[in-house]
Amino acid sequence: MAILEILKYPNKALRKISKDVQAFDEALHKLLDDMYETMSERQGVGIAAIQVGIDQRIVLVNVPSEEDNEQHRENLLEIINPVFLKKEGNIKWNEGCLSVPEFYEEVDRFEQVTIAYCDRFGEKKILQANGLLAIAIQHEIDHLNGILFVDKLPILKRKKFEKELKRNQKQNI
Repeated sequence: MAILEILKYPNKALRKISKDVQAFDEALHKLLDDMYETMSERQGVGIAAIQVGIDQRIVLVNVPSEEDNEQHRENLLEIINPVFLKKEGNIKWNEGCLSVPEFYEEVDRFEQVTIAYCDRFGEKKILQANGLLAIAIQHEIDHLNGILFVDKLPILKRKKFEKELKRNQKQNI
């Protein structure tokens, strides 16, 4: 398994619309395993394939368990070719992103979602989610559509983000 490079905002590849996965084969399984290693290494709750430069409709989500607040591999969701079936309620959530490091902001999301998707073997599944799981799924599916959480910010918060980003880039030169 390999740790993959995560694309950072404002990389234009993050704006690509991802394509449906056609082949549920060994190459897909290796990508899923590498994405999991990459997400775990960076202590992320979710990752989309486009964040590692692959424009396929693949997201991983692994929210910490309520018992010990740890992420467990058996709770990992590999979500391929997701489609929203239902979106309900509204909630504000403080989000961050592996592609927008060290920036967190409150975003409006749906409180509950239902999605249809395929697992790594192409088996069709339906999932109802709420709370952090619903938020993470929406955040990652946005990536598949070329949307970042900062795009959802009101104009003043967006300007604050752009200013912080420029300052951080200057410091890292």
